[in-house]
Amino acid sequence: MEKIHNATILIVEDESVFRLIYRGVLEKEGYQVLEAENGLTAWDLVKKKKPDLVLLDLILPELSGYEVLKKIRTDEETKEIPVIIFSVLGAGEDIQKALDLGANYYRVKGSNSPSEILNYIHKLLDKN
Repeated sequence: MEKIHNATILIVEDESVFRLIYRGVLEKEGYQVLEAENGLTAWDLVKKKKPDLVLLDLILPELSGYEVLKKIRTDEETKEIPVIIFSVLGAGEDIQKALDLGANYYRVKGSNSPSEILNYIHKLLDKN
């Protein structure tokens, strides 16, 4: 399967340890990585850099992940960017809300290893 080389992935996560883990995994796969530790920075990077995919936490300072997702999906320039929600929130209503707002996938932290998340990233990026 042909992989997008040099695809840029934005990791939006307020906990530095998660950003560090995922940056390492993604860079090892050849992806360019951007990082944001809050929702405002995330939205700014999405608008300026137009990443190929966003790995988005929901519980964030400034703007929540839900708000960032809503902005991505309602903006003409960013609405097609794939978004994977990656959150500790595992309740059905949280998952449904994110999917209703346009998330491509919703994965619960602790239930998915970095390699499993990578499989979802490949599914979204490799089909282009």
